[in-house]
Amino acid sequence: MTSAKPFVTTARLRSYVKILPLALLVIGCAATPPEQDPVVQRLTELDGRLLRIERILSNQSLLEQAQRVDAATNDVRSLRGQVEELQHNQDTARKQQRELYADLDRRLHVLESHIAAAPAASSAPSAAAPDATDDANAYKKAFDLLKEGKYDDSIAAFTQFITTYPQSTLLDNAYYWLGEAHYVGKDYNAALRSFKTVVEKFPDSRKLPDAWLKIGYCEYELKNWKESRNALKRVLQLGGDGQVGSLAEQRLAKIQAEGH
Repeated sequence: MTSAKPFVTTARLRSYVKILPLALLVIGCAATPPEQDPVVQRLTELDGRLLRIERILSNQSLLEQAQRVDAATNDVRSLRGQVEELQHNQDTARKQQRELYADLDRRLHVLESHIAAAPAASSAPSAAAPDATDDANAYKKAFDLLKEGKYDDSIAAFTQFITTYPQSTLLDNAYYWLGEAHYVGKDYNAALRSFKTVVEKFPDSRKLPDAWLKIGYCEYELKNWKESRNALKRVLQLGGDGQVGSLAEQRLAKIQAEGH
């Protein structure tokens, strides 16, 4: 009986053994997904880190830009505030000047009425008549200098009037306008002395509310806030006319708004 030949020969088996590792390697590579490859994973990780770094840098750049914009905006606001403050100061100065000239004009009419009512030359003038006429003319001359903006000349003229006519019925007015001339020239201490003379020596003067108002203004300019408030409140207590009372209230409100 003839025996059967083996199904796999020794030579063939050896060839199988040689190619088996290669087949297993191929099978193994095919069975491992590319994304599980350590090299791929490392590259993916590095790529992710790079993206995060780029985002951080981008965000920092945006933050720096935002900070620059905020800084520029703050600078603009600061400059705008300074401009508005300068405009406010200029408007305030113009308003005070308008108020002063309006006040001067109003009092000029009063003065002209007073001069018109002065004793006229008569056929038998009294001994006092020439003096009364002289003091009115001297007063008007000093006042005209003030109205013309010749403040130094006006100060000299009012000072001379006070020395020459110490008994004049216009003496309180002379002290008041002397104070105004000093105030316009921004000599607030000298102005304050003149206005205080009005309230101290002439308690019945019609200039009393006006003098207290300007005392308040001078004390304000000298940064004596308490004294300024007290003087302005005195104006309201005296019941100054509408304009004087209104100006006192406005300055009191300004002092409060400024926190003084």
